[in-house]
Amino acid sequence: MSTQGSNRVFYWLLGGALAFLVGAIAFALWEARTPLIDADDPALVGEGARLYATYCSTCHGANLEGQAGWRTPRPSGRMPAPPHDAAGHTWHHPDAVLFGITKDGLVPGKYAPPGYESDMPAFGGVLGDAQIRAVLAYIKSTWPARERAYQAEIDRKSREIR
Repeated sequence: MSTQGSNRVFYWLLGGALAFLVGAIAFALWEARTPLIDADDPALVGEGARLYATYCSTCHGANLEGQAGWRTPRPSGRMPAPPHDAAGHTWHHPDAVLFGITKDGLVPGKYAPPGYESDMPAFGGVLGDAQIRAVLAYIKSTWPARERAYQAEIDRKSREIR
């Protein structure tokens, strides 16, 4: 290959690498912009309670108690809806994960182990981002102080990594 051809390949590779790097940085900045979900905002929590009652309570319970046997797969292999109160595991996850699960559904390999089956739908086509944050603010507002503090720390650490 000629020197001119080698230079052309080098510049194409360099350009591709730079494009990838710019894209990766842009994505990281976009992810870092995930707003905090403020469980101390009464208006947000009130809207979230209304939305939760409409869209979530059928599966997760009117009192966030989840479905019976939520840790055991059904005969279909799908998992029942977990509780969102302190008895569940929702408070073990940072805001970005809770938001992503609600918006995109419980995507195996991203928010769940590969092969994990659930009836959790994606609400991104039904609720806007602000509405999803409101639902999550309501859920978080019901947790005792210990669980809220734990989740806030998990969220803070996840934002540092991003």
